[in-house]
Amino acid sequence: MTRRTRHQLTMGLLFISPWAIGFLALTLYPAVASAYYSLTSYTALSPPAWVGLANYQRLFNSDPNFPNSLANTTYIALVGVPLQLILGLATAIVLNQKRLLGQTIYRTIYFLPTLMPVVASTILFLWILNPQFGIIDDLLAIANLPQPGWFADPAWSKPGIILLSLWGIGTTTVIYLAGLQGINPELYEAADIDGAGWFHKMLNIAVPLVSPVTLFNLVVGLIGAFQVFASVYLAGGGTSGSPEGSLLLYAVYLYANAFQYLQMGYASAMAWILFVIILVLTLIVMRTSRWWTHYDA
Repeated sequence: MTRRTRHQLTMGLLFISPWAIGFLALTLYPAVASAYYSLTSYTALSPPAWVGLANYQRLFNSDPNFPNSLANTTYIALVGVPLQLILGLATAIVLNQKRLLGQTIYRTIYFLPTLMPVVASTILFLWILNPQFGIIDDLLAIANLPQPGWFADPAWSKPGIILLSLWGIGTTTVIYLAGLQGINPELYEAADIDGAGWFHKMLNIAVPLVSPVTLFNLVVGLIGAFQVFASVYLAGGGTSGSPEGSLLLYAVYLYANAFQYLQMGYASAMAWILFVIILVLTLIVMRTSRWWTHYDA
């Protein structure tokens, strides 16, 4: 290398050194350490003792809370994420209409809930969905409909969490809105000439052409659904997962093992199983996306 090339390389390494140090110290080292701790009995109060695959065997063979927490989290992912995608796309289509009066105001209103802290929004929904004096059950009573117990009823606690997540679909809506605005308007004009109605234009033009955005939102939504913590921790009364363990999600149970029971090795094994689950789901989505994702090119 010439002197100038060495100088440029040195300056480049200096500029990326903060990121490199942060990645090595805050990402790579914790990941490698957790992989080692998952194979040990480590209580954070004594040195780790090697136990091999005992933590993983205990998870799959003798821990009744592990399948329960995994099932609860899977319910949130399989029900909540599709609803977020459908409602986010529908909202974006409405907000993308040029004839909508106050379009900018509505876009701001739909995005504002995403700026509210999770703790504040969860406490708000605990009041809204209160079975005794919550506004939702009052409206259902006026309509002569059943009033669920929501976070006091194990059959309705997870739907309550899903409603809370749907309230914050502003980010999904904004991403969909950007995708809709990137569609070539000539496609709509050609459809108008052929006599296509609004519904057919949305179904046959908008939905296929925003499918890459759907792929992105689906992957991000699945990752986020398997890591839900703060809202269920507050709604479920801590790590108990009340009522009757229906809100004992995977992240909450992992937190309980790590910081309540101080079983760091066991919690590390749970973290790596969660990583594998998310990795497998992401690979499945990416592999199957070629059948339903369409690109403009």
